[in-house]
Amino acid sequence: MTSQTFSTWGRWVVGHEQVPQDKLPSEFAKNQPLKAFMGWDGLFVHDTTVNLVDMARAYMKLAREESCGQCFPCRLGTEDMSAILDGICAGKGTAAELDRLESLARLVSQTARCDIGQTAPRPLLDLLQYRREDFLKIIKNKAPIPTGHYIAKVTAPCTNACPSHVNIPDYVEKIRIGRWDQALSSIRNDCPLPGVIGRVCVRPCEFNCRRQHVDSGIAIRALKRFAADTELASGDEPCLHSGPTKDKKVAIIGAGPAGLACAYYLGLRGYASTIFEVMNEPGGMTAVGIPDYRLPRDILRHEANQVKKLGCEIRYGVNVGVDITLKDLKLQGYGAIFVGVGAPEASKMRCEGEDAGYKGFMTGVEFLRRIADGEQSVEGKKFLAIGGGNVAMDCVRSALRLGYTDVNLIYRRTRAEMPADPVEITEAEEEGVKFHFLVAPLKIIAEEGKVTGLECHRMELGEPDASGRRRPVVVEGSNFIIECDFIVPAIGQVCVVDCVLPPGEVEISKWKTLPTDEITRRTNQPSIFGGGDCVTGPATLIAALAAGKNAARFIDQFLSSGTSTPEDCDYMERLISKLGVFNSKEKMPYKDSKTKLHPPMMEPEIRIKSFDEAEGKINAASATKEASRCLRCYRIAMAAV
Repeated sequence: MTSQTFSTWGRWVVGHEQVPQDKLPSEFAKNQPLKAFMGWDGLFVHDTTVNLVDMARAYMKLAREESCGQCFPCRLGTEDMSAILDGICAGKGTAAELDRLESLARLVSQTARCDIGQTAPRPLLDLLQYRREDFLKIIKNKAPIPTGHYIAKVTAPCTNACPSHVNIPDYVEKIRIGRWDQALSSIRNDCPLPGVIGRVCVRPCEFNCRRQHVDSGIAIRALKRFAADTELASGDEPCLHSGPTKDKKVAIIGAGPAGLACAYYLGLRGYASTIFEVMNEPGGMTAVGIPDYRLPRDILRHEANQVKKLGCEIRYGVNVGVDITLKDLKLQGYGAIFVGVGAPEASKMRCEGEDAGYKGFMTGVEFLRRIADGEQSVEGKKFLAIGGGNVAMDCVRSALRLGYTDVNLIYRRTRAEMPADPVEITEAEEEGVKFHFLVAPLKIIAEEGKVTGLECHRMELGEPDASGRRRPVVVEGSNFIIECDFIVPAIGQVCVVDCVLPPGEVEISKWKTLPTDEITRRTNQPSIFGGGDCVTGPATLIAALAAGKNAARFIDQFLSSGTSTPEDCDYMERLISKLGVFNSKEKMPYKDSKTKLHPPMMEPEIRIKSFDEAEGKINAASATKEASRCLRCYRIAMAAV
């Protein structure tokens, strides 16, 4: 890919598009202006006092450090470019070296194997084209120039898309060279539940994988699971080491992904923590809301045990707000409290008859919870679920495994608008679920207190709503009845944080969520932090895990210094996300036909007969082959502030 050109006075090239200056971020942090930014597609400048030559020196020094060294041009080229820029900034450069610098930059960008080499020379080439006189002036003066203050971060499209910013190219590369143990260590830096996430993550990373512009994206989730499964099969225990023991302890409310992640990273920092969990096992809604055919319970329990080994105690069957209060926790000496209670209640359908107590009607949350608890009774043959998300998919696929022979799902929009994982939708269809699109519930039909059907009406799509999806509109006179024996609405979940924290003590929103600082996760009470669904509303497992991980860092900061203040790395992450790392319109200079790895699956007619895990393991050869497809799309970002 060739370098994109730009005007340093206000255009940042992203892919093939130039972004107007008024759309470029001008603030790095509150009351801290962003002077200039240098990155994978060039640079932009807001403050002309920035010495761009010195910034290029700092940028190329980082590129040299990040070069993996596996290809000859990048390994030596970045070394030489960095040395030349060091000499120029030290007042020892010559004009002739500029031609060599430009030649090296072009060679590396055109021949390097990975994107460190392909993209790092771009801003340098643009400077040499548009601001060559800046270099010549420094060379002529023959005097060292001052060193500027820069903040840098290495990212990748997949890493940026992951809420927990897992270093995906790093662990994929380690799998490629056969070091699954090192890959797992890399994963655990940002994800303490690799076996869980490796099975049920919704894979935002894969939808931001540049390889899909070549043929198809990398099977990132499957590779994560491979590393976790390999360790489990080996019988080896993770090498987890707590930091120096701290004299303060933390209370965590909820043993879901957010709570477990918070406890894990606090443990690495030397803090003892206690998780208070209302259920009798770890995982929160992950344990009772995701069926065993997707996530075997023993995997979740195993990884929760690793958290306990870092000094975390989990007290089960404790209902905070009833059995113990916030005041009690403070009196027991907990220096900070993390709230990660999730969103355990079901949303209402606003459908006539849903509160009548009919036999054969149950919310999706309750339906899955009962299955998790071992209840597997069947009410008739015809099962009907309402919704289009992953919970709805879990309900209909579980219904087949229970023994329902006629399983249906209605959704008020079309398949294109369904928020469920496309893989889950496809697998549900393979198993025999019947989908009915542009259909919405109106009234539950019952006889003698027992469900017999659902009156519905047809819908059509109108103008887009706040979510960006076209709003479903009722088609007048289109009412019809679907006969069924059991109805399960799975249209969303709601938070109940007000049952845990008294509204008078901690601010609670009108949606019963916990308002927190978007970076530090601190509430209006300095010692209380929150993360996961109870803050954001129902979201993804990986997002909840990321919130717990980030909160642990600021809890540590609070207990150590009494403050919780965002750091430069936090503002840099936000800046990178604003600019965007993945370009969906990018045109790759070549095509390939290496198909994406798809883990083995039980045949549909076999897998619906039990709740055994449906997806099989991949072997080392397959994992190595898939990992070799990674383009290592690292990007270096640097800000002058």
